[in-house]
Amino acid sequence: MDLATIIATLISGGAIGLILGLVGGGGSILAVPLLVYVVGIGSTHAAIGTAAVAVSASAMASLVGHARAGNVKWRCASVFALAGVVGAAIGAELGKAFDGQRLLTLFGLLMIGVGISMLRKRSTILAPDVRLTRTSARVLLPRLIPIGLLTGLAAGFFGIGGGFLIVPGLMLAAAMPLRYAVGSSLMVVTALGLTTAGSYAISGLVDWPITGLLVAGGILGTMSGIVINKKLGAREGVLERGFAILVIAIGAYVAISGS
Repeated sequence: MDLATIIATLISGGAIGLILGLVGGGGSILAVPLLVYVVGIGSTHAAIGTAAVAVSASAMASLVGHARAGNVKWRCASVFALAGVVGAAIGAELGKAFDGQRLLTLFGLLMIGVGISMLRKRSTILAPDVRLTRTSARVLLPRLIPIGLLTGLAAGFFGIGGGFLIVPGLMLAAAMPLRYAVGSSLMVVTALGLTTAGSYAISGLVDWPITGLLVAGGILGTMSGIVINKKLGAREGVLERGFAILVIAIGAYVAISGS
């Protein structure tokens, strides 16, 4: 591995971790394009497997920081994650059976759709004190389980952590505010990423030296993202819109390149 590849991989990992720390998701959706177009991994499937391992590690590091800040709704996140793991295992097997170029095109279209959805205003009435109890289970479980399953299916198929889907999914299912949805999503991202990574690793579709560098850069990026997130406070809406526009632009490039 030459010096240029090492630097490109560290920077890519830092970018993924930074976004995960800032908004709890989205770093994963940039991981595959970064590995294919910046780092230079030739196989789309190898890029997906490698990204899944690196994103899981970065999400785990970010989860620690958010947990210390009290931003994780553990019971809601656990149910969402368990349903998501089942979906991710199925999605990963389906993804490996798909042609790499077609998968890249679909990935680009997904990015465009996600970016557009992020720009739309949310009208959900939020419940900061939401908790999964015997009483609330009747309302929450029928929402958390199917949304978690579908999110996991998409995460496994495209080899992404799915944070950009999990955050709005948790807000929809449990009406939790963005701060709690971001923190809770990182637990789910870790679980889904490890499930997808395990499937691809068994098939020999993980570049471990690249993964190590991505993780190293990702941990540094995550720490920076959490610090910036605290300082931005009320400006998180501006940050989210800017990131949405970036996702749409990269998605268009990926879709055109993959077709």
